[in-house]
Amino acid sequence: MVCKVTNFSLTKVTLVTLTAIIISTTSLLSSAGEFSGQVQFESRVFTQEGDFGQSDNNFSIAFEPEYYHQFEDSNWSFDFKPFYRWDSEDEERTHADIREFMFTYAGDIWELKAGIGKVFWGVAESQHLVDVINQTDFVENIDGEDKLGQPMLRLSTEQDWGLLEVYLLPYFRERTFAGEDGRLRFPLSIDVHNPIYDSNDEERNLDAAIRWSQSIGDWEIGLAHFSGTSREPQFVLDTSNPLNPTLIPLYQTIDQTSLDLQATIDAWLWKLEAISRSGFGNDRYWAAVGGFEYSFYDIKESGIDLGVILEYQTDSREFIAGGFETQDSIVSGFRLALNDEQSTEALFGFSYSEEGQKFFNLEASRRIGNSWKVILEARYFTGFDDNNPTESIFYPFRNDDYIGISLEKYF
Repeated sequence: MVCKVTNFSLTKVTLVTLTAIIISTTSLLSSAGEFSGQVQFESRVFTQEGDFGQSDNNFSIAFEPEYYHQFEDSNWSFDFKPFYRWDSEDEERTHADIREFMFTYAGDIWELKAGIGKVFWGVAESQHLVDVINQTDFVENIDGEDKLGQPMLRLSTEQDWGLLEVYLLPYFRERTFAGEDGRLRFPLSIDVHNPIYDSNDEERNLDAAIRWSQSIGDWEIGLAHFSGTSREPQFVLDTSNPLNPTLIPLYQTIDQTSLDLQATIDAWLWKLEAISRSGFGNDRYWAAVGGFEYSFYDIKESGIDLGVILEYQTDSREFIAGGFETQDSIVSGFRLALNDEQSTEALFGFSYSEEGQKFFNLEASRRIGNSWKVILEARYFTGFDDNNPTESIFYPFRNDDYIGISLEKYF
Protein backbone atom coordinates (compact mmCIF):
# COMPACT_ATOMS: atom_id res chain seq x y z
CA MET A 1 0.00 0.00 0.00
CA VAL A 2 1.39 3.37 -1.05
CA CYS A 3 0.30 6.39 0.97
CA LYS A 4 1.00 10.07 0.30
CA VAL A 5 -0.49 13.09 2.01
CA THR A 6 -1.66 14.43 -1.35
CA ASN A 7 -2.93 11.19 -2.81
CA PHE A 8 -3.64 7.82 -1.26
CA SER A 9 -3.44 4.78 -3.50
CA LEU A 10 -5.40 1.89 -1.99
CA THR A 11 -6.07 -0.09 -5.13
CA LYS A 12 -4.47 -3.22 -3.63
CA VAL A 13 -6.60 -3.11 -0.51
CA THR A 14 -10.02 -4.70 -0.89
CA LEU A 15 -13.13 -3.59 0.92
CA VAL A 16 -13.18 -6.92 2.75
CA THR A 17 -9.69 -6.27 4.09
CA LEU A 18 -10.58 -2.74 5.19
CA THR A 19 -13.69 -4.01 6.97
CA ALA A 20 -11.68 -6.71 8.73
CA ILE A 21 -9.09 -4.17 9.90
CA ILE A 22 -11.77 -1.88 11.33
CA ILE A 23 -13.58 -4.69 13.14
CA SER A 24 -10.42 -6.34 14.50
CA THR A 25 -9.04 -3.10 15.94
CA THR A 26 -12.28 -1.87 17.51
CA SER A 27 -11.81 -3.74 20.81
CA LEU A 28 -8.14 -2.73 21.11
CA LEU A 29 -8.78 0.95 20.49
CA SER A 30 -11.83 1.03 22.75
CA SER A 31 -9.74 -0.22 25.67
CA ALA A 32 -7.25 2.62 25.22
CA GLY A 33 -9.62 5.44 24.29
CA GLU A 34 -12.89 6.20 22.57
CA PHE A 35 -13.62 4.57 19.22
CA SER A 36 -16.51 5.71 17.01
CA GLY A 37 -17.26 6.42 13.39
CA GLN A 38 -19.56 5.63 10.50
CA VAL A 39 -19.97 3.51 7.38
CA GLN A 40 -21.91 4.96 4.45
CA PHE A 41 -23.58 3.17 1.54
CA GLU A 42 -24.42 5.64 -1.23
CA SER A 43 -26.24 5.33 -4.56
CA ARG A 44 -26.69 8.10 -7.14
CA VAL A 45 -29.02 7.95 -10.14
CA PHE A 46 -28.53 10.56 -12.89
CA THR A 47 -31.62 11.53 -14.86
CA GLN A 48 -29.85 12.49 -18.09
CA GLU A 49 -27.23 10.91 -20.32
CA GLY A 50 -23.67 11.96 -19.53
CA ASP A 51 -21.85 14.21 -22.00
CA PHE A 52 -18.97 11.72 -22.29
CA GLY A 53 -20.76 8.39 -22.10
CA GLN A 54 -20.53 8.04 -18.32
CA SER A 55 -22.80 5.68 -16.46
CA ASP A 56 -26.23 6.90 -15.36
CA ASN A 57 -25.75 5.51 -11.86
CA ASN A 58 -23.02 4.73 -9.39
CA PHE A 59 -22.62 3.06 -6.03
CA SER A 60 -20.03 3.77 -3.37
CA ILE A 61 -19.05 2.80 0.17
CA ALA A 62 -17.27 5.13 2.59
CA PHE A 63 -15.56 4.42 5.93
CA GLU A 64 -14.81 7.15 8.45
CA PRO A 65 -13.74 5.73 11.82
CA GLU A 66 -12.55 8.01 14.63
CA TYR A 67 -10.30 7.36 17.61
CA TYR A 68 -10.01 9.82 20.52
CA HIS A 69 -7.70 9.46 23.49
CA GLN A 70 -7.29 11.70 26.53
CA PHE A 71 -3.90 11.03 28.16
CA GLU A 72 -4.12 10.35 31.87
CA ASP A 73 -3.05 13.12 34.28
CA SER A 74 -2.21 15.29 31.29
CA ASN A 75 -3.53 18.24 29.32
CA TRP A 76 -2.81 16.36 26.10
CA SER A 77 -5.32 14.55 23.89
CA PHE A 78 -5.17 12.82 20.50
CA ASP A 79 -7.77 12.54 17.72
CA PHE A 80 -7.44 10.36 14.61
CA LYS A 81 -10.03 10.29 11.80
CA PRO A 82 -9.10 8.54 8.53
CA PHE A 83 -11.43 8.41 5.54
CA TYR A 84 -11.78 6.06 2.58
CA ARG A 85 -14.34 5.86 -0.25
CA TRP A 86 -14.66 3.22 -2.94
CA ASP A 87 -16.70 4.25 -6.00
CA SER A 88 -17.98 1.82 -8.61
CA GLU A 89 -17.45 4.15 -11.59
CA ASP A 90 -14.96 6.93 -10.91
CA GLU A 91 -11.42 5.90 -10.01
CA GLU A 92 -10.69 9.47 -8.86
CA ARG A 93 -13.59 9.31 -6.39
CA THR A 94 -12.10 6.12 -5.01
CA HIS A 95 -9.74 7.86 -2.63
CA ALA A 96 -8.53 8.08 0.94
CA ASP A 97 -7.54 10.88 3.24
CA ILE A 98 -6.56 11.63 6.81
CA ARG A 99 -9.24 14.07 7.90
CA GLU A 100 -7.69 14.49 11.36
CA PHE A 101 -4.49 13.38 13.09
CA MET A 102 -4.26 15.93 15.84
CA PHE A 103 -2.45 16.30 19.15
CA THR A 104 -4.01 18.95 21.41
CA TYR A 105 -2.61 20.62 24.51
CA ALA A 106 -5.23 22.56 26.49
CA GLY A 107 -3.63 24.91 29.02
CA ASP A 108 -5.23 27.44 31.32
CA ILE A 109 -4.88 30.29 28.83
CA TRP A 110 -3.47 28.86 25.60
CA GLU A 111 -4.44 25.88 23.46
CA LEU A 112 -2.02 24.25 21.03
CA LYS A 113 -2.98 21.90 18.20
CA ALA A 114 -0.41 20.15 16.02
CA GLY A 115 -0.94 17.64 13.22
CA ILE A 116 -3.60 17.31 10.54
CA GLY A 117 -6.99 18.87 11.16
CA LYS A 118 -10.09 20.63 9.88
CA VAL A 119 -11.12 24.22 10.59
CA PHE A 120 -14.38 25.86 9.58
CA TRP A 121 -14.96 29.60 9.27
CA GLY A 122 -18.21 31.11 8.06
CA VAL A 123 -21.85 31.84 8.77
CA ALA A 124 -23.62 31.97 5.37
CA GLU A 125 -25.73 29.08 4.13
CA SER A 126 -25.12 29.20 0.37
CA GLN A 127 -21.39 29.96 0.15
CA HIS A 128 -18.45 30.03 2.56
CA LEU A 129 -16.20 32.78 1.23
CA VAL A 130 -14.11 33.19 4.39
CA ASP A 131 -13.37 29.45 4.82
CA VAL A 132 -9.78 29.23 3.49
CA ILE A 133 -7.83 26.89 5.78
CA ASN A 134 -8.82 23.48 4.36
CA GLN A 135 -8.88 22.37 0.75
CA THR A 136 -12.22 21.30 -0.76
CA ASP A 137 -12.66 17.59 -1.46
CA PHE A 138 -14.49 18.36 -4.71
CA VAL A 139 -14.72 14.74 -5.81
CA GLU A 140 -16.80 13.98 -2.72
CA ASN A 141 -19.40 16.65 -3.38
CA ILE A 142 -19.57 19.90 -5.36
CA ASP A 143 -21.24 21.82 -2.51
CA GLY A 144 -17.85 22.55 -0.92
CA GLU A 145 -18.82 21.13 2.47
CA ASP A 146 -16.36 18.20 2.39
CA LYS A 147 -12.74 19.12 3.18
CA LEU A 148 -9.35 17.44 3.04
CA GLY A 149 -7.26 17.29 6.20
CA GLN A 150 -4.78 20.16 6.47
CA PRO A 151 -1.33 19.89 8.11
CA MET A 152 -1.21 22.70 10.65
CA LEU A 153 0.05 24.21 13.85
CA ARG A 154 -2.67 26.20 15.65
CA LEU A 155 -2.17 28.37 18.72
CA SER A 156 -5.23 30.00 20.30
CA THR A 157 -6.25 31.88 23.39
CA GLU A 158 -9.69 32.97 24.59
CA GLN A 159 -9.79 36.14 26.67
CA ASP A 160 -12.42 38.70 27.68
CA TRP A 161 -11.60 40.59 24.49
CA GLY A 162 -12.26 37.55 22.27
CA LEU A 163 -10.78 34.41 20.74
CA LEU A 164 -7.43 34.80 18.94
CA GLU A 165 -6.19 32.03 16.64
CA VAL A 166 -2.85 31.84 14.81
CA TYR A 167 -2.18 29.19 12.14
CA LEU A 168 0.96 27.94 10.43
CA LEU A 169 0.21 25.69 7.45
CA PRO A 170 3.40 23.99 6.21
CA TYR A 171 1.97 21.82 3.43
CA PHE A 172 -0.60 22.48 0.69
CA ARG A 173 -3.32 20.02 -0.35
CA GLU A 174 -4.39 19.97 -4.00
CA ARG A 175 -8.08 19.97 -4.85
CA THR A 176 -9.65 16.68 -5.97
CA PHE A 177 -11.69 16.42 -9.17
CA ALA A 178 -13.91 13.83 -10.82
CA GLY A 179 -12.17 11.53 -13.29
CA GLU A 180 -12.99 10.86 -16.95
CA ASP A 181 -15.60 8.23 -16.04
CA GLY A 182 -17.14 10.29 -13.25
CA ARG A 183 -20.17 12.54 -13.33
CA LEU A 184 -20.07 16.20 -12.28
CA ARG A 185 -16.81 16.54 -14.23
CA PHE A 186 -15.38 19.27 -16.44
CA PRO A 187 -15.41 18.95 -20.27
CA LEU A 188 -11.62 18.50 -20.40
CA SER A 189 -9.62 16.14 -18.23
CA ILE A 190 -7.84 17.80 -15.32
CA ASP A 191 -4.19 16.89 -14.91
CA VAL A 192 -4.04 16.67 -11.11
CA HIS A 193 -0.55 15.10 -11.24
CA ASN A 194 1.24 18.16 -12.65
CA PRO A 195 -0.11 21.26 -10.91
CA ILE A 196 1.52 24.66 -11.36
CA TYR A 197 2.34 26.84 -8.35
CA ASP A 198 2.88 30.57 -8.16
CA SER A 199 5.29 29.97 -5.26
CA ASN A 200 8.77 28.58 -5.91
CA ASP A 201 8.26 26.36 -2.84
CA GLU A 202 5.25 24.80 -4.57
CA GLU A 203 3.19 22.67 -2.15
CA ARG A 204 5.69 23.32 0.67
CA ASN A 205 5.05 27.05 0.77
CA LEU A 206 4.49 28.12 4.39
CA ASP A 207 0.99 29.58 4.59
CA ALA A 208 -0.20 31.54 7.63
CA ALA A 209 -3.46 32.89 8.99
CA ILE A 210 -4.72 34.83 11.98
CA ARG A 211 -8.31 35.25 13.17
CA TRP A 212 -10.05 37.19 15.95
CA SER A 213 -13.65 36.46 16.89
CA GLN A 214 -15.93 37.73 19.62
CA SER A 215 -19.56 37.69 20.74
CA ILE A 216 -20.94 41.14 21.52
CA GLY A 217 -24.56 41.08 22.60
CA ASP A 218 -26.61 39.62 19.75
CA TRP A 219 -23.65 39.82 17.38
CA GLU A 220 -20.90 37.33 16.54
CA ILE A 221 -17.95 38.92 14.73
CA GLY A 222 -14.94 37.37 13.00
CA LEU A 223 -11.96 39.15 11.41
CA ALA A 224 -9.25 37.15 9.66
CA HIS A 225 -6.26 37.43 7.35
CA PHE A 226 -4.76 34.63 5.27
CA SER A 227 -1.50 34.73 3.32
CA GLY A 228 -0.44 31.77 1.22
CA THR A 229 -1.53 29.43 -1.57
CA SER A 230 -5.13 29.80 -2.71
CA ARG A 231 -7.29 26.73 -2.19
CA GLU A 232 -9.21 27.77 -5.32
CA PRO A 233 -7.26 26.85 -8.49
CA GLN A 234 -7.26 28.58 -11.82
CA PHE A 235 -6.63 26.46 -14.93
CA VAL A 236 -4.09 26.50 -17.75
CA LEU A 237 -4.98 24.83 -21.04
CA ASP A 238 -2.35 22.26 -22.07
CA THR A 239 -2.41 21.57 -25.83
CA SER A 240 0.89 19.67 -26.03
CA ASN A 241 -1.23 16.74 -27.21
CA PRO A 242 -3.72 18.34 -29.64
CA LEU A 243 -5.82 15.18 -29.69
CA ASN A 244 -6.21 15.19 -25.92
CA PRO A 245 -5.99 18.72 -24.44
CA THR A 246 -6.11 18.93 -20.66
CA LEU A 247 -6.52 21.50 -17.93
CA ILE A 248 -3.65 22.00 -15.47
CA PRO A 249 -4.54 23.47 -12.05
CA LEU A 250 -2.71 26.71 -11.27
CA TYR A 251 -2.47 27.65 -7.58
CA GLN A 252 -1.79 31.34 -7.02
CA THR A 253 -0.33 32.96 -3.91
CA ILE A 254 -2.90 35.27 -2.33
CA ASP A 255 -3.55 37.61 0.56
CA GLN A 256 -7.11 37.56 1.82
CA THR A 257 -8.73 39.70 4.50
CA SER A 258 -12.20 38.63 5.60
CA LEU A 259 -15.13 39.60 7.78
CA ASP A 260 -17.97 37.40 8.97
CA LEU A 261 -20.95 38.67 10.96
CA GLN A 262 -23.97 36.96 12.45
CA ALA A 263 -26.74 38.53 14.51
CA THR A 264 -29.46 36.60 16.33
CA ILE A 265 -32.41 38.91 16.95
CA ASP A 266 -35.61 37.16 18.06
CA ALA A 267 -36.53 34.78 15.21
CA TRP A 268 -34.15 36.50 12.77
CA LEU A 269 -30.66 35.27 11.95
CA TRP A 270 -28.73 37.87 9.91
CA LYS A 271 -25.54 36.74 8.14
CA LEU A 272 -22.69 38.33 6.18
CA GLU A 273 -19.39 37.07 4.77
CA ALA A 274 -17.10 39.44 2.85
CA ILE A 275 -13.55 39.14 1.53
CA SER A 276 -10.93 41.34 -0.11
CA ARG A 277 -8.31 39.33 -1.98
CA SER A 278 -5.19 39.98 -4.04
CA GLY A 279 -3.22 37.49 -6.10
CA PHE A 280 -5.57 36.62 -8.96
CA GLY A 281 -4.18 39.01 -11.56
CA ASN A 282 -3.01 42.54 -10.82
CA ASP A 283 -6.12 43.95 -9.17
CA ARG A 284 -7.47 43.27 -5.70
CA TYR A 285 -11.09 42.16 -5.82
CA TRP A 286 -13.87 41.73 -3.32
CA ALA A 287 -16.79 39.36 -2.91
CA ALA A 288 -19.63 39.03 -0.44
CA VAL A 289 -22.61 36.87 0.49
CA GLY A 290 -25.25 38.02 2.93
CA GLY A 291 -28.85 37.58 3.93
CA PHE A 292 -31.09 36.22 6.63
CA GLU A 293 -32.93 33.21 7.98
CA TYR A 294 -36.29 33.71 9.67
CA SER A 295 -37.68 30.83 11.75
CA PHE A 296 -41.29 29.96 12.48
CA TYR A 297 -41.13 27.88 15.67
CA ASP A 298 -43.65 25.23 16.75
CA ILE A 299 -46.05 25.89 13.88
CA LYS A 300 -49.64 25.51 15.16
CA GLU A 301 -48.24 23.74 18.25
CA SER A 302 -47.10 20.84 16.07
CA GLY A 303 -43.49 20.94 17.25
CA ILE A 304 -42.39 21.65 13.66
CA ASP A 305 -39.94 24.48 12.94
CA LEU A 306 -39.68 26.13 9.52
CA GLY A 307 -36.85 28.46 8.53
CA VAL A 308 -37.02 30.78 5.49
CA ILE A 309 -33.62 31.58 3.94
CA LEU A 310 -32.71 34.40 1.57
CA GLU A 311 -29.12 35.31 0.57
CA TYR A 312 -27.43 37.41 -2.11
CA GLN A 313 -24.03 36.59 -3.67
CA THR A 314 -21.86 39.13 -5.49
CA ASP A 315 -18.30 39.26 -6.84
CA SER A 316 -16.41 42.24 -8.30
CA ARG A 317 -14.49 40.13 -10.85
CA GLU A 318 -15.59 39.69 -14.44
CA PHE A 319 -14.25 36.13 -14.66
CA ILE A 320 -13.39 33.41 -12.13
CA ALA A 321 -11.38 30.19 -12.24
CA GLY A 322 -11.89 28.30 -15.50
CA GLY A 323 -12.75 31.45 -17.46
CA PHE A 324 -16.39 31.49 -16.31
CA GLU A 325 -18.20 34.80 -16.04
CA THR A 326 -19.15 36.04 -12.58
CA GLN A 327 -22.81 36.67 -11.95
CA ASP A 328 -24.71 37.97 -8.96
CA SER A 329 -27.11 35.36 -7.61
CA ILE A 330 -30.09 35.22 -5.31
CA VAL A 331 -30.39 32.12 -3.12
CA SER A 332 -33.60 31.24 -1.33
CA GLY A 333 -34.62 28.19 0.59
CA PHE A 334 -36.43 26.50 3.44
CA ARG A 335 -35.16 24.57 6.44
CA LEU A 336 -37.64 22.12 7.99
CA ALA A 337 -37.17 20.37 11.33
CA LEU A 338 -39.91 18.05 12.57
CA ASN A 339 -38.24 17.79 16.01
CA ASP A 340 -39.46 14.21 16.23
CA GLU A 341 -37.77 11.21 17.81
CA GLN A 342 -36.15 10.32 14.47
CA SER A 343 -34.66 13.84 14.01
CA THR A 344 -36.29 14.29 10.60
CA GLU A 345 -34.85 17.34 8.80
CA ALA A 346 -34.89 18.81 5.29
CA LEU A 347 -33.17 21.71 3.54
CA PHE A 348 -34.32 23.01 0.16
CA GLY A 349 -32.37 25.66 -1.75
CA PHE A 350 -32.93 27.51 -5.01
CA SER A 351 -30.26 29.67 -6.69
CA TYR A 352 -31.10 32.11 -9.49
CA SER A 353 -28.42 34.06 -11.38
CA GLU A 354 -28.89 37.34 -13.22
CA GLU A 355 -28.55 35.54 -16.57
CA GLY A 356 -31.31 33.06 -15.75
CA GLN A 357 -29.39 29.96 -14.65
CA LYS A 358 -31.14 28.02 -11.91
CA PHE A 359 -29.87 25.46 -9.42
CA PHE A 360 -32.17 23.43 -7.16
CA ASN A 361 -30.88 21.50 -4.17
CA LEU A 362 -32.65 19.23 -1.68
CA GLU A 363 -31.09 17.52 1.33
CA ALA A 364 -33.18 15.52 3.80
CA SER A 365 -32.35 13.04 6.54
CA ARG A 366 -34.09 10.82 9.09
CA ARG A 367 -32.64 8.63 11.81
CA ILE A 368 -33.57 4.94 11.88
CA GLY A 369 -33.26 3.35 15.30
CA ASN A 370 -30.30 4.35 17.43
CA SER A 371 -27.45 3.98 14.95
CA TRP A 372 -28.75 4.31 11.38
CA LYS A 373 -29.60 7.34 9.24
CA VAL A 374 -31.05 7.63 5.74
CA ILE A 375 -30.16 10.70 3.66
CA LEU A 376 -31.79 11.95 0.45
CA GLU A 377 -29.95 14.38 -1.84
CA ALA A 378 -31.23 15.77 -5.13
CA ARG A 379 -29.75 18.37 -7.48
CA TYR A 380 -31.16 19.94 -10.63
CA PHE A 381 -29.46 22.37 -13.07
CA THR A 382 -31.34 24.35 -15.71
CA GLY A 383 -31.44 27.59 -17.73
CA PHE A 384 -28.10 27.32 -19.54
CA ASP A 385 -27.23 28.67 -22.98
CA ASP A 386 -25.34 26.09 -25.08
CA ASN A 387 -24.01 28.93 -27.26
CA ASN A 388 -22.28 30.51 -24.26
CA PRO A 389 -20.71 27.71 -22.16
CA THR A 390 -18.58 30.10 -20.09
CA GLU A 391 -21.65 31.98 -18.86
CA SER A 392 -21.89 29.93 -15.64
CA ILE A 393 -19.56 27.76 -13.59
CA PHE A 394 -22.39 25.21 -13.36
CA TYR A 395 -22.58 24.81 -17.17
CA PRO A 396 -20.40 21.63 -17.24
CA PHE A 397 -22.92 20.00 -14.86
CA ARG A 398 -26.06 20.95 -16.82
CA ASN A 399 -26.79 17.28 -17.68
CA ASP A 400 -25.77 15.91 -14.29
CA ASP A 401 -29.07 16.20 -12.43
CA TYR A 402 -29.23 13.38 -9.91
CA ILE A 403 -30.98 11.82 -6.96
CA GLY A 404 -28.80 10.26 -4.30
CA ILE A 405 -29.72 8.05 -1.36
CA SER A 406 -27.30 7.22 1.44
CA LEU A 407 -27.60 4.84 4.34
CA GLU A 408 -25.24 5.55 7.23
CA LYS A 409 -24.36 3.29 10.13
CA TYR A 410 -22.86 4.90 13.25
CA PHE A 411 -20.84 2.99 15.81
